[in-house]
Amino acid sequence: MLDFFKGKRVLITGHTGFKGAWLSRALVLAGAKVSGYALEPDNRENMYDLLNIKKDMNSVIGDVRNLEKLKETFKNTKPDFAIHMAAQPLVRESYLNPVYTYETNVLGTVNFLECVRTLMDGGSVLNVTTDKVYDNKEWERAYVEDDYLDGYDPYSNSKSCSELVTHSYKRSFLDEAGFALSTARAGNVIGGGDFAHNRIVPDCFRAAKAKEALIIRNPSSIRPYQHVLEPLAIYLEILKAQQEDKSKASSYNVGPDEEDCVTTESLVKLFAKYWRDGFTYEIKKDKGPHEANLLKLNCDKLKRVFDWKPKYNIEKTVKETVNWYKAYSEGENMLEVTNRQIQEFFD
Repeated sequence: MLDFFKGKRVLITGHTGFKGAWLSRALVLAGAKVSGYALEPDNRENMYDLLNIKKDMNSVIGDVRNLEKLKETFKNTKPDFAIHMAAQPLVRESYLNPVYTYETNVLGTVNFLECVRTLMDGGSVLNVTTDKVYDNKEWERAYVEDDYLDGYDPYSNSKSCSELVTHSYKRSFLDEAGFALSTARAGNVIGGGDFAHNRIVPDCFRAAKAKEALIIRNPSSIRPYQHVLEPLAIYLEILKAQQEDKSKASSYNVGPDEEDCVTTESLVKLFAKYWRDGFTYEIKKDKGPHEANLLKLNCDKLKRVFDWKPKYNIEKTVKETVNWYKAYSEGENMLEVTNRQIQEFFD
């Protein structure tokens, strides 16, 4: 499937982030003409700089709230495919900076789609949101695409708004103009190269590296964890398929099989199993802001339309993630490690 993108012009917003860096590298390996538009990486330790990803692509540093600079990037790159991943992606950060979160996640989507509307001559477009867009009732059943959108916290709610903005642009402008536009509501993504704070796997790595006990806030929270390459592969499949058949443009949940939705403590135990070296954890619940305790996605629509199924189960997902961090901690060539993981997944 990667071969399809050879020679194609692909623009990614948010390419300096965790998922964006993996996607940029996969498309470079595919021979695509990759451009990216994003802020500088958030963390001093980050995959984008670590792998020098900008060396093999056209990287523009800019804010999605800056419409004129984003327009200039669209004009210069003339993308065949555009994928919107730029976001303020953290729940806890959204409580601290709600205005910035809404500006980035809602106005940023408006700006992206306005550039698509006015500067692309048709094409295939994807807006990546989140599994947290749903009005979470803590149901045991998994959410489907027709469930009500209304995320609780500012991050989740702003992503619900991003979905609504996309639906409006699709109906008002882009369908009639011949665009294929989808949204992808991805579950919790893990994998090597994530160094964000207040995310469970990067926190595991930092604790393991420092030989300190990991502190778990919410051990019983259930999330649809998946390896980073799982959603990226289906994003590319959606872009490809909807260009060839616009009836496939829609909203899709992207997550693991239900048996691979596990508690935070189960995930940490798997990390400990593969990291070894005395990794330990402690449970210390805090009085932090509200976060959903139970969240599952029903991905039957994705499976039906694209004849898709996840490649990695939760055990394989954690194993590959730990392998990446182990290699990093031991000073291996991380570009080679990352390339190998991409090639093994897509092969």
